[in-house]
Amino acid sequence: MATLEIKNLHARVAEEDGEQILRGVDLEVKSGEIHALMGPNGSGKSTTSKIIAGHPAYEVTDGEILLRLEDDDFGDLEIPDDARTWNLLELEPNERAALGIFLGFQYPAEIEGVTMTNFLRTALNAKIDEREELLFGEDDEEEEEEAGYDTSPMEGNVDDGEVGVAEFQKLLKEKMDLLDMDEKFMQRYLNAGFSGGEKKQNEVLQAAILEPSIAVLDEIDSGLDIDRLQDVSKGINALRDEQGTGILQITHYQRILEYVEPDHVHIMLDGKVVKSGDASLASELEDKGYDWVREEVYEAA
Repeated sequence: MATLEIKNLHARVAEEDGEQILRGVDLEVKSGEIHALMGPNGSGKSTTSKIIAGHPAYEVTDGEILLRLEDDDFGDLEIPDDARTWNLLELEPNERAALGIFLGFQYPAEIEGVTMTNFLRTALNAKIDEREELLFGEDDEEEEEEAGYDTSPMEGNVDDGEVGVAEFQKLLKEKMDLLDMDEKFMQRYLNAGFSGGEKKQNEVLQAAILEPSIAVLDEIDSGLDIDRLQDVSKGINALRDEQGTGILQITHYQRILEYVEPDHVHIMLDGKVVKSGDASLASELEDKGYDWVREEVYEAA
């Protein structure tokens, strides 16, 4: 079971005189748990998600983000004792992803000319290679000797990587069946011409393929009609129930939590988590809004 631990996180926009956004965020998410992070616009929710993933637009001025790993986090792979705790702030975004961090975007990019299948297999193999390098050290001598393509430089060797084409096709079908997705998705270019709901489903599919320990989903419910909301929610539940992924679900609204019941709900105000509770806290927010939380917090202070 992996644990993501955010301690006293302070951050600002990474430019001269950049605005301070986070002012002491404390949060802990474990594999197999669903956490909802809620709050009004400008409270720091999306900034928190991007900093976890390593977005360069923000500068951390204090605090730390730790990822603690256990033996079962990478299947049968035995994790060395000295590679069980990582400070994510010392790692590049690709290294964080390799160790089990996933960020689902609110506005996924469209990429013409790259099929979903090729993108996902490439991402999976890159994650596996990067993870082994981080855990066991770099070993690129053989890679240097065999550098080059056996086919077109635009395509590369279809059998390159830990997961070959045939094995990946089997894996992809399993994951799409798990998420109840139409296999026609895979012949399309990455998010190109996708509806908003299809893009969000694709984000969940990527998480299913990459099998992260912790998935941060930034407002994945925004812009969804009720049918797509239910489809996406089913996928999120499958990530937790079938893969044991820990979910940090960032949202403004309680409606997705009717389908994805959180174990914990956290409220952010002015750059920090000010109140936490169970699923009933989200219902209370729906009824009362955020003003009562603000009054409660600042009167106590």
